[in-house]
Amino acid sequence: MESGIRSLFLNAGAALVLTAGTAFTPAVAAEDAPEQVIRPEIERREVHEADIDTEDFEIGIFGGLMNVEDFGTNPVYGARAAYHVTEYIFVEGAYGHTSTDKSSAERIFGINVLGDDDRNLDYYNLSVGFNILPGEGFIGSKWAFTSDFYLIGGAGSTSFGGEDEFTWNVGFGYRLLANDWLAFRVDARDHVFDVSILGESQTNHNLEFTAGVSIFF
Repeated sequence: MESGIRSLFLNAGAALVLTAGTAFTPAVAAEDAPEQVIRPEIERREVHEADIDTEDFEIGIFGGLMNVEDFGTNPVYGARAAYHVTEYIFVEGAYGHTSTDKSSAERIFGINVLGDDDRNLDYYNLSVGFNILPGEGFIGSKWAFTSDFYLIGGAGSTSFGGEDEFTWNVGFGYRLLANDWLAFRVDARDHVFDVSILGESQTNHNLEFTAGVSIFF
């Protein structure tokens, strides 16, 4: 009798241990399971970037203001043509025209040193440009435009006051491509040449600020 009671308790204890082990195993597995990785839904935005056309020639027109030293600030206009040798270097030829005012001496003494035709200034030059900061310009969140900030300098000739003077120019500009063939530009140049109209020859710095449009072909 005592032996039967002992067997009954042993069997009951074994069953309890097995039941507890079975219940504990899933809990441990669930606790060790890795947390689910959060996958945020990111909305992709489409950016349209204008690339320069495969052709390397650029022609354009410009207009703005030019200050001819001692002869006032007046409208200037002209045309440019360029050949892009590489992505970073281009060669450009330009023509510009402006009409000047009376000099300070003419206004003070009430005299006319120059005739009406001699007050016209025309310049021609050939310059080399260097794209030093190629990048992108953004309008809103969907549009990106290829752009270049460049330095430029060269030499040419200026016709003013009945004389043709050797001229060198230096400046900088910014080009923004609207698409693969159309670009907008802003430029700042200093045209340096000697003037001897008033008797004594002096070197004049003549600042020019322009905006223009050009096409690639």
